[in-house]
Amino acid sequence: MGVCWGPVVRVLVLQAAWALGGGQVRYSVPEEAKAGTVVGRLAQDLGLEAGEPEARRLRLVAQGRRASVEVSGASGALVVSSRLDREELCGKSAPCTLRLEVLVERPLRVFHVELEVTDINDNAPLFPAARKNLSLSENSPPGSRFPLEGASDADVGANAQLSYTLSPSEHFGLEVKSKDGNKILVVLVLRRLLDRETMAEHRLVLSASDGGRPSLTGTMELVISVLDANDNAPQFNQSVYKVQLPESAAPGTVFFQLTATDKDEGINREIYYSFSDTVSGNVQDLFIIDRRSGEIRTDGDLDFEDVQSYDLEIEARDKGWPPLSGHCSVLVEVLDVNDNAPEVWVTSLSVPVPEDAAVGTVVALLSVSDRDSGANGRVRCAVWPAAPFGLVATFAGSYSLVLREALDRERVSEYEVEVRAEDGGAPALRASRGVRVPVSDVNDNAPAFAQAVYTVLARENNAAGAELARLWARDPDEAGNGRVSYSVAEGVGGGAVAGGGWRAASSYVSVDAESGRLWALQPLDYEEVQVLQFEVRAVDAGEPPLCGNATVQLFVVDENDNAPALLPPAPAGGGPGVGAAGSAASGPGSGSGSGALWAWAAWGAPAGQVVAKIRAVDADSGYNAWLRYELWEPRGKGPFRVGLYSGEVSTARALEEADGPRQRLVIVVRDHGEPARSATATLSVSLVEGAEAALAAAGSSSSGAGLRPAAGAEGGAAAAAATNVWLVVAICAVSSLFLLAVVLYGASRWAPRAAVLSGPGPATLVCASEVGSWSYSQRQSRSLCVAEGAGKSDLMVFSPNFPPPPGPAAKETQPEAPALVDTNLRRERCPPQWELV
Repeated sequence: MGVCWGPVVRVLVLQAAWALGGGQVRYSVPEEAKAGTVVGRLAQDLGLEAGEPEARRLRLVAQGRRASVEVSGASGALVVSSRLDREELCGKSAPCTLRLEVLVERPLRVFHVELEVTDINDNAPLFPAARKNLSLSENSPPGSRFPLEGASDADVGANAQLSYTLSPSEHFGLEVKSKDGNKILVVLVLRRLLDRETMAEHRLVLSASDGGRPSLTGTMELVISVLDANDNAPQFNQSVYKVQLPESAAPGTVFFQLTATDKDEGINREIYYSFSDTVSGNVQDLFIIDRRSGEIRTDGDLDFEDVQSYDLEIEARDKGWPPLSGHCSVLVEVLDVNDNAPEVWVTSLSVPVPEDAAVGTVVALLSVSDRDSGANGRVRCAVWPAAPFGLVATFAGSYSLVLREALDRERVSEYEVEVRAEDGGAPALRASRGVRVPVSDVNDNAPAFAQAVYTVLARENNAAGAELARLWARDPDEAGNGRVSYSVAEGVGGGAVAGGGWRAASSYVSVDAESGRLWALQPLDYEEVQVLQFEVRAVDAGEPPLCGNATVQLFVVDENDNAPALLPPAPAGGGPGVGAAGSAASGPGSGSGSGALWAWAAWGAPAGQVVAKIRAVDADSGYNAWLRYELWEPRGKGPFRVGLYSGEVSTARALEEADGPRQRLVIVVRDHGEPARSATATLSVSLVEGAEAALAAAGSSSSGAGLRPAAGAEGGAAAAAATNVWLVVAICAVSSLFLLAVVLYGASRWAPRAAVLSGPGPATLVCASEVGSWSYSQRQSRSLCVAEGAGKSDLMVFSPNFPPPPGPAAKETQPEAPALVDTNLRRERCPPQWELV
């Protein structure tokens, strides 16, 4: 360093002068003066003359340590010989004075010289170490003080006066205090809390500056390591995590992994995971969290329809002391899976539905729901069958089952309606709900008979109260609406009686109101009335009541209750005649009546000559009125015979004298009824000569009779005349019926068979057999038959109108009503002789 030595030397000279004046020489030299620097004019100050120092050997006497100065021999000046270091020479002592002894010989004298080495600022402050390591706990409170070892300065005085500064820090400050007036205490003060996680190490520079000019500075690095304290709780990088998990996730499925961080270190940063205490036990039964890894997995079955989301409060706790914890929420959103089929509920049902309900009538209210959501929960509904009901959406999830078409209980009395629901999931799930809709009856159907016209055959002489037929009307309504009561229509129908009168049908028959049984009020007499035609009315119990009608044609079937009656002799010109003098037998079985008749026959009359004719009539009809004649006496091979059906008495062979003058013939007239009834006539034939026979015949002609009755026979002539009229009427009726049969036969032969099959109904055959019984057939072809070997006097054919046969439904619900009711008749099949196709 540059030092201005002029002023210094002058000061030293003055001091030396002052010292000489006091008997001692004092010099002052700054340390670190260069070698050769003149400290003082020692010889001159000692009063030596020029040349004398060398001569007298002026020199310094060493006293055990290097003085770093010497005396110049020529000039006698005190000069610096080597480096002067005040700190080395004196250390911290001040002032630093070197006591020198100067010897002069000739004479020997000793002089004491004091050399003061003055301090210059050549030493910077020096800390004990260039770096000091400190360890502070991060939880040290602000204001904590940490003493530091100060710096030292080898200089003295102002050059050794140190001041300290600390590099800028927001956490630390420096406090310098003087202790005992000389010692300075340097303290590091904590201004703010430390955070190891923010800055684990602080590096500061402590500077010490002395008071020299220029000032020198020494530094020391402070390395402050912040020791970890469990002051940081574990932290998640999010406070809320959102996770989506399908509800179909199987138990054990790992769906999320949590990671929490702890800025602490060591054991303070070891973390374990758990559910917070706020998580219910039910939720903890569904989820499991791994304490170490933080994996969250399912442990139960999820159901979106029960819970759509779960809020899992997770706690992460470290192992420090005291343990600190961090929290987060895992919001688990359960995703819907189409695992629920739609549900259909009937909330209201108005049944039964009247069959006359208007279109649009609400039958039921339905609620349709699907616990799924979104497309999985969107439900489409339909009704099956599509008619007669339909669905109308009222609002979300609600439907009305309404009537779309008119109902008919008689056609369908109850509907099983199925409401079908299908969601929009993939695959779609379906559900259905059955709704039973009964239809209540309304009286909209009138009773209907199976036939518009019923033909009933009833034998005469039936007992009063006898059942003639059963009528049945079907009313498809139910209960009271279908309960039918029957009655004979008043004032409608009846029958013509013998003698030209008319009687109402209600005087002959009645019908049971409940069963429809047609029964006779009195015995019927064919001879009185042959046909009754009347209406039967069927009325239901509905409101208002409805009714239906059917026409009943009651044919009285003749019984063989009349025996044949013999007619009086025929009038003149009428051919051989027979007079009846007896009466027919009556009652069942064979009876006999006797009538005495006379006739004449000539001897030698050839075989086959008609002698007489027996005439009789039967009030019955048909077989019962078909008469046959039998020769009862004499039996065997007599001269006479009787025509079986003509009643003519003729010769069986030529008459001979051996036959006697008179022949008595007993002739039985028998009908074909069962049992047969009969009448007998006794004919007396007188055998005369041819001339007598001619006279007898002429007499008979003039008297008006071919045969003369016996005495008392004239009393029955009037009755026989009336009977003869009826016989003519019967013959005309039989002829008309025969002509009708021929016409029907011809029409059926030329008409196509399809026309017959599509006619009103099956034909009815009533035919006469040889034994007089009735036969009945419902064949589709009409037949007329006559027993072999027998001529017919009557033939009756009835073809009533029949409706088409009922369908299967009708067959199941009602008995088939007979088209032709034949009461108390024995039915026999007769061999057909002619068939109308």
